[in-house]
Amino acid sequence: MRHPQKHSGFSLIELVIAMAVLAILVGVAVPAYTSFIQQSNRSTAKTALQDLATRQESYYTLNNTYASQLTSLNYASGTVYVPGGGNNLYALSIASATASLFILQAVPQGAQAKDTSCYTYQLDNQGNQSNLTASNAVIATPNSCW
Repeated sequence: MRHPQKHSGFSLIELVIAMAVLAILVGVAVPAYTSFIQQSNRSTAKTALQDLATRQESYYTLNNTYASQLTSLNYASGTVYVPGGGNNLYALSIASATASLFILQAVPQGAQAKDTSCYTYQLDNQGNQSNLTASNAVIATPNSCW
């Protein structure tokens, strides 16, 4: 007497359901992960601006004026990228500088430019912290960014 063979494995319906569940999970997880990475990269901009502000204050102590060029603050070139080395997250610049005030900026680069929550970071000589949108409008609640 022959016994009928039992087939083991997944049916096509089970495979389609598993793929649909996986697609939903990926659709939720990837944007959340991207947002988390962008948020964690913001600390890089804040740290770089604080370092730049410290260099400006040191320059002011010696010259009684603020520097208008990054090269005056011992940076190698006129454009400084953070963290540098091909993985540039922000470009540092001196947006404005006079003898008695300065405004520093960290403008997002590459994938970080898609971070629309905080976008451009600004810091001035009084310690005022602000953020600008891509169209240079001031973000009303920068405390969530700083």
